[in-house]
Amino acid sequence: MSLSRTLLVLVALAPFAFGANKDIQELQRDVAILQDQINKMQKDFGDRLVTMQTLVQQTLESVNRTNTAVAVMENKFNDALKQQQQSVGPAVANVGQKLDQMSEDFRAVRESVLDMNTRMSKLDAKMADLQNLISTMQHPVAPPPQEGGTSPTGGTALSTQTATPPPGVQAGQLYTSAFSDYRTAKYDLAMQEFSDYLRYFPKTDFAPNAQFYIGDIYYRKQDYENALQAFDAVLEQYSDNSKTPDAQYLKGMTLLKMGKRDSAAKEFRDVYAKYPGTEIAAEAKAQLKQLGLSVGTAASKKRR
Repeated sequence: MSLSRTLLVLVALAPFAFGANKDIQELQRDVAILQDQINKMQKDFGDRLVTMQTLVQQTLESVNRTNTAVAVMENKFNDALKQQQQSVGPAVANVGQKLDQMSEDFRAVRESVLDMNTRMSKLDAKMADLQNLISTMQHPVAPPPQEGGTSPTGGTALSTQTATPPPGVQAGQLYTSAFSDYRTAKYDLAMQEFSDYLRYFPKTDFAPNAQFYIGDIYYRKQDYENALQAFDAVLEQYSDNSKTPDAQYLKGMTLLKMGKRDSAAKEFRDVYAKYPGTEIAAEAKAQLKQLGLSVGTAASKKRR
């Protein structure tokens, strides 16, 4: 009886055992598929990782090459810049010297044109010269005394009386000769001629010019005391003429050469204030800038 019951139980459980085995087989198959997919993914990831490492390495190498190329280009640029500076420096200095010379030549040309125009437009001065010549021929006089007037070696005060010029000496001819000698750097001869001009013709239109050039000659010869007196004579006796701005500017330069910095700055500021927009005002401003000063009334701090 027990054996029969056992057989009945086994027969009853057989379908269930067969079904469980089938499920296990299906589960094992799914696990195998999943394992295969995992292995495939790991392989793909490994391949991609190797590829990425290769790309990163190539990128780093490219960056290093670029940095090296940039460094080489920078060195070449710096070398080229140094060479350019070395080659341009002397050229710039040479250009500066030429500009200074051109400025001096232009100033001389401007003076020549001004003098020529003034001579042509002032017929009354020529008439006065002719009258003086006729008077001298009719009443010969001894050579004028040397006292008073402007001395080529001393002070610059002008005589209050006009000396009679020697026979044949005319204002235009004397001034032209003096200016020509000044232009050719014959300063001693030009000094004497300008002084004679002021002695004989102190009231003519060229008298301020003659007084100015006397001061300029003293300045060029570094005789600053007499130069200062000559420029003061222009400012005091010919306060309203074309030479007044230049005379005041060179007075400032003379004071600067004499070490009188504050007095020089005052003259430069006066020039800048009196003649705005002119070339001489620009030069006065440049001198103040070199001194570390402003064009205003209050001086800025001196440069260390």
